[in-house]
This record gives sequence, structure tokens and C-alpha cells, in this order.
Amino acid sequence: MRRRTVTAAASGVLVAAASAVFAIAGMGTANAIANGELVPEGSYRFSVQLVMTGIPTPTGGKRNSGCSGALIARQWIITAGHCFRDANGVRVERPVADSSLATIGKADVNGTGKGYALQVVAVRQSPTADVAIAKLASPVRGIKPLKISDTPPEPGDVLRLTGYGSTQSASPVQETKLRTGQLSVLTVEENIIGVEGFAPQPDTTPCPFDSGGPFFVEQRWRAPKLVSVVSNGPSCPHTDLESSARVDNIKDWIDEAIAAA
Repeated sequence: MRRRTVTAAASGVLVAAASAVFAIAGMGTANAIANGELVPEGSYRFSVQLVMTGIPTPTGGKRNSGCSGALIARQWIITAGHCFRDANGVRVERPVADSSLATIGKADVNGTGKGYALQVVAVRQSPTADVAIAKLASPVRGIKPLKISDTPPEPGDVLRLTGYGSTQSASPVQETKLRTGQLSVLTVEENIIGVEGFAPQPDTTPCPFDSGGPFFVEQRWRAPKLVSVVSNGPSCPHTDLESSARVDNIKDWIDEAIAAA
């Protein structure tokens, strides 16, 4: 299995993180949206940019990386499980970086829109999927969390994705502006949902630093509902299968983990 992770070394040079093989089906690594569209300020405010600086490496050094995610409770976000890994590439239930900063509510992280910039203080890893939930240093108010669906999508359904990732895999850079695109469901399996690009283009797909970005269902007059998060896929842009980590079937675990914390 090929995983997509992009990191920045202490010198500021972008390097590919070392791959690790995980036992959980559908597990990948951090990836943004190729051939997507910029999100206007005020839309999809539950979207999260994660910037991790000072992550330990096997050689004793430090690296930087980033992911995307979504606010699912006042003090909790959801992202990909592989976004929190130790120096050996093993998923862990703790922030591993010197700083794990989550920016919520701003389509332009560097813009003047109102939002939050909060540190991640705790992590919980799903035992069955490439999914993690992370606790923020303080509650977020004034931003409606993204609800988690009780049911999976069906093949042919169209999902929307948001993320702060790169726009391509060659020399990727984590973006400061939120992008969005739509992908259609191809397959629904026990732990993953397979999707392919739909709009604005057939190769609208996640890229490096989009890992953990939310795939959600939009319905007129109803709140959007989260069905999966970005997990793994080919170099972007592409027209092949993209594997996202399913969350509707771990909703009870998510609710229980938040309640227990």
C-alpha cells in the first residue's frame, strides 16, 4: 500500500516521510484538493487546518507536516489517524509535535475572517479505521460542528470534500486557503469508502496535506453529515480510486471517546 505524506525538515526543505505498513484497512497518510475551488469566507466553517511543527524523526531530528480535518464537537476535531504518528511511524494517542495547531472557521488562515487557532492537547485513535479525534485546548463557540452520519452513502452518491492541502503532488505545499471539490462514491466497504473525482473536474482529488479532510453529504434544507475522511490514494490529480476512512460505523466509538474524556 502506498501512503501519501509530505513533511518539511527543520531546514525548510520538503521531504517525503518514510512509509510504514499498518494493519488497519484503508490506512494512508497526510494529503489537498487538486482541481478544486476556493471556498468563500464564511462557508464550511467546521473545516480545520492542522499544522504540526517539530515532529520527532527516527534519526533524532525534527520534521514538520500538516493535515486537514473537521470540527465535530465544541472541543473536538476529527482527522486521519496517521496524522499523529511517533518517530517510528506508529499511530499514537497523543500529540507528537512540539506544536499541533488547529485553525478552525477561516477559509483564509491568514485573512481577517473570525476563527480560532487552538493547540491539540489529546488524541484518541480508532481501533478499526484510519481515524483519530483530537481534543482542543478550549471549546469553539459560534461555529456549528459537522454532524456524523448514522448511515453510509451508496454507490453513485456525490460527496463534498474540503481541505487545506496542496493542489498537486509535485513539490507540494500546505495551502493557507480552504478548497473544495466533489467526488462520487464507487464502493462502500467495512472500513473504507472508495471515491473518484466528480466536480469541478473528473480529476478533482485530495493531495498532500489533505489527509483527514472531511467527505460529507450535502442535502437541501438539512445540515451536512460526515461520512468519511481522506486516508489514502494515488498522486494527485488523478482519476483513479481514492480510499477514504469510513466514520458512520464508528460513530458510537466517537461519542463514547468524547464522553469519556
